[in-house]
Amino acid sequence: MIGLVLAAGAGRRLRPYTDSLPKALVPVGPAGIEDSITVLDLTLGNFAEIGLSEVAIIVGYRKEAVYERKAALEQKYGLKLTLIDNDKAEEWNNAYSLWCGRDALKDGVILANGDTVHPVSVEKTLLAARGEGKRIILALDTVKSLADEEMKVVVDPGKGMTKITKLMDPAEATGEYIGVTLIEGDAAPELADALKTVWETDPQQFYEHGYQELVDRGFRIDVAPIGDVSWVEIDNHDDLAKGREIACRY
Repeated sequence: MIGLVLAAGAGRRLRPYTDSLPKALVPVGPAGIEDSITVLDLTLGNFAEIGLSEVAIIVGYRKEAVYERKAALEQKYGLKLTLIDNDKAEEWNNAYSLWCGRDALKDGVILANGDTVHPVSVEKTLLAARGEGKRIILALDTVKSLADEEMKVVVDPGKGMTKITKLMDPAEATGEYIGVTLIEGDAAPELADALKTVWETDPQQFYEHGYQELVDRGFRIDVAPIGDVSWVEIDNHDDLAKGREIACRY
């Protein structure tokens, strides 16, 4: 099993940082220290802590910044990094971005969004949930109060995930998908095909629509509740402030 990070996004709401950096390289250390730790650093640190030795990173917007740091990151975290180019990163959404990493999926991956600050307990929870025929497991926050923007999930105890979308009454949701997934290697062909169907239908769709496509085809997707832990998806400057406060704990 390897790590996989989606780090191709532009993060335009985080300007001026993202004028020259992809969102995954925006500093989340103390404000004013511009060369401090990033979301990518935190994620690679998590992967190293759970014993992974290889990580694939899907890059696109300002990818040269990731290429420039590749050797230093490998040395810092003891990981072999493979960078995968997404040639449509500034035009299309992340269903296509994850599809670009379809070959990496065959190894089995822990997938992490490049804008999610979270503790290593999330990865440990996913690994502990493996087995019993589970092929895809989503990290799910069942504690947080939900609103319109969150990626909401409905879970049936007997069927697993039945619905994943932002466009849902929060009261109907079981919890929020936090952007971290364990994907077993034998699920790769079906997931890649579902993602291809999704981005060919509408290139602006999220990769979570690929998960929904799989479920609609009869594929079971499971979830693992992460408990009461602090995490944040960094989309804007308010999120960045929260991310900095959370990151200092880890």
